[in-house]
Amino acid sequence: MNEKAVVITVSDKAARGERVDASGPMLAGKLEEDGWQVVWTETVPDEEACIRRALLHGADELGAALILTTGGTGFSPRDITPEVTLQMVERLTPGIPEAMRAESMRITPRGCLSRSVAGIRGRSLIVNLPGSPKAAEENYDAVSGAIRHGIQMLASDGSADCAVPETAKKSAPSLDRWLKEAKAQENAGQTGMYLFHNGVVRETAKAAVRAGAENTAPVKGMLFSWNSEKVAAAEEQARMMEGITYVRVWLNEGRLGVGDDLMLVLVGGDIRPHVLGALEQLVKNLKEICIKEQEIF
Repeated sequence: MNEKAVVITVSDKAARGERVDASGPMLAGKLEEDGWQVVWTETVPDEEACIRRALLHGADELGAALILTTGGTGFSPRDITPEVTLQMVERLTPGIPEAMRAESMRITPRGCLSRSVAGIRGRSLIVNLPGSPKAAEENYDAVSGAIRHGIQMLASDGSADCAVPETAKKSAPSLDRWLKEAKAQENAGQTGMYLFHNGVVRETAKAAVRAGAENTAPVKGMLFSWNSEKVAAAEEQARMMEGITYVRVWLNEGRLGVGDDLMLVLVGGDIRPHVLGALEQLVKNLKEICIKEQEIF
């Protein structure tokens, strides 16, 4: 399968060097973590000709299977990324932006204001994402698995079975990249330390660890799922705790094996007691309220 990807940031300020582009590098990093080969990244102003040239270069000249744009999807008069995208694509894929907006609505009522579109040009899939790094990441995570399957279908000469469950696990994000992005936030000067938690699938059964059960069979894997609305609520609760300046959560899903990553949680704040307390409470809430674990023996 063609695994070439392109990321295009659409922003007047970023193109003029007046604002550091955080969304483009973040998306490029996530694509690489998911196995894509990012062959080109570009920042263009909110101008029809510039956006058009970038999309043409990514699809027609580079032959990228996936083109992600970030920015220009709001209500500002200069937000024209969806309109230019609609001119460039040959077939619409409305389910992708619908799924992204549905996920955004779980987090904020303003999620319905995104005007993102997605469509196919030749053998390339073009997807608009918001300009906010947080919203862009949430939107990408909501559809990344479906996008890969869709591109497999696009690359094939026949049809693919959409009913086949996706069992491939996700790759954990780079903690170094997370820390770099956290330290680029406006309130980073208020942060005195960061602590993280990395949960993995263990061979010892939960019954043995949590209840002291004896003679339990070794775990061979786990079916792992979670409720996005409850996760968002747990994150927001952590952000409201005293002294906390930064909260970020990544959760795996699907059928996992022993040693695979379950979650990565990063919390930043002013002093250690506040950060440690928030991290412990957030992980506790995730485990007890938000996620579902089914061990495989």
